[in-house]
Amino acid sequence: MPLAAHAAATDKLRNFIASTRSGQANFSQEVQDKSGKRLQQASGTMQFVRPGKFRWVYQKPYEQLIVGDGEKFWLHDVELNQVTVKKLDAALGSSPAALLSGNNEIERGFALEDDCERDGMEWLRATPRALDTSFEKILMAFDARSELVVMELHDALGQKTVLHFSGMQRNPRLSPELFRFIPPKGADVLGE
Repeated sequence: MPLAAHAAATDKLRNFIASTRSGQANFSQEVQDKSGKRLQQASGTMQFVRPGKFRWVYQKPYEQLIVGDGEKFWLHDVELNQVTVKKLDAALGSSPAALLSGNNEIERGFALEDDCERDGMEWLRATPRALDTSFEKILMAFDARSELVVMELHDALGQKTVLHFSGMQRNPRLSPELFRFIPPKGADVLGE
């Protein structure tokens, strides 16, 4: 395949980032082991506003809420009534939330290269520049309309987390309240 045919994937990511200040979508997530066997499955909704604000609501199989308020990263496990809080920079690193809700300087943290075309989508590979990240590489797929539809996160242990996005809305008006988190009464708060 000639390079020009799939040079579009990195351009699609750059255009997505440049033209998308906020977004929301439904997602399904699957974690697979080295051999491709499913270890976990989850689904929910996500929203983000650049820079550094995001909200991921996991509805199945366990209720979980992840909020980035611009300064701190909050993870609330509803069933355990447990909240973990970290400084946003330390928690984000090279996570999918960092890619979607970070500033427009994605290439400072990641080396981007066009990967291939498969399943009718343009794929790109984002390799973290830092060595202390939890992911070895992240693959992203864009459809013909330049919408981000799949992210594959490959970790150092050979596990793969696959996120499928649907109903992506770019630049919706999102309430600032979505990105504020106050631990519920009686919750165990771990971290800062």
